[in-house]
Amino acid sequence: MLEKMVVIKNAIGLHARPASYLVKEATRFKSEIMIIKGGNEYNCKSIMNVLSMGAKKGDEILLKIEGSDEAEAMEALVDLIENTLIEHD
Repeated sequence: MLEKMVVIKNAIGLHARPASYLVKEATRFKSEIMIIKGGNEYNCKSIMNVLSMGAKKGDEILLKIEGSDEAEAMEALVDLIENTLIEHD
């Protein structure tokens, strides 16, 4: 299992469009991908779960990934959150 703390940098947080990009990327992987925020756990492959987090710019989230492709998933999702989503404000 891999875990990494990530800061939301997108100006509008993880709302509709950025959340859909995150979920789409997460569903490419076989691993279980969870996000921990505020003591609550959210399934990263569920748009409703990601939206219900209410993650805003500056929020810290913990990515928790477990499975056969966890390293690749972690690299892709961290890159998406920290770099790519900024372009899709």
